[in-house]
Amino acid sequence: MFSFIKVILQTLKVFILFTGCTVLFYYGIMWVNEEYQNYHRYDSPEGSALKVANLNKDEGPAWMDRLILFYLNGE
Repeated sequence: MFSFIKVILQTLKVFILFTGCTVLFYYGIMWVNEEYQNYHRYDSPEGSALKVANLNKDEGPAWMDRLILFYLNGE
């Protein structure tokens, strides 16, 4: 009888530990989600930003050269 109570207490401790860690992990993930939800990564750049792609219409199909470069680099 005494060992049965001991097993139940050990099981209850493991259950409380598991539940506490799960709740802590859940709120940690929610905090990270809130932190990055308001992060505007597509805003216009500030300062002296440069245009990277030069897309002139009179030069011909530059998109084909860029596509081949994309496939060659494997990115």
